[in-house]
Amino acid sequence: MNSTRAEPELSFSLNAANGVPIYRQIIQQIEYAVLSERMRPGDKLPTIRSLAVALKINPNTIAKAYGELEIRGVLATRVGSGTYVSDKAPLLGEALSAEEGLNRKIREVLGRFVQDMRDLGVDKAELPGLIRSYEGGIF
Repeated sequence: MNSTRAEPELSFSLNAANGVPIYRQIIQQIEYAVLSERMRPGDKLPTIRSLAVALKINPNTIAKAYGELEIRGVLATRVGSGTYVSDKAPLLGEALSAEEGLNRKIREVLGRFVQDMRDLGVDKAELPGLIRSYEGGIF
């Protein structure tokens, strides 16, 4: 593992109403941050307690997410020091490079988005304009 670095700027967008358990949303967002290199090996994650307070959720939820990511090898905990991103990239199905994994995730998320818009009656031709006019501050 690389030398430790300060905590990266990490923000979560959690939605209790979407049917996906909160701990799974946290896992997914940490994996996305690692795949997109917003988080890199050696980056320190917030403590369980501080993240639970910031997100206003039970610390056990954070512990469960961190534990799952540690089992997967994405995170490593150093007793007395904290939890860090390991050198092992998240695996999405079979072994993929980080770039292949990120591209696969982008296609997967985009596919769900397009299907959701279709289900809402939005024409595919309208999507670029909707994305450009979105004021959610993503881009």
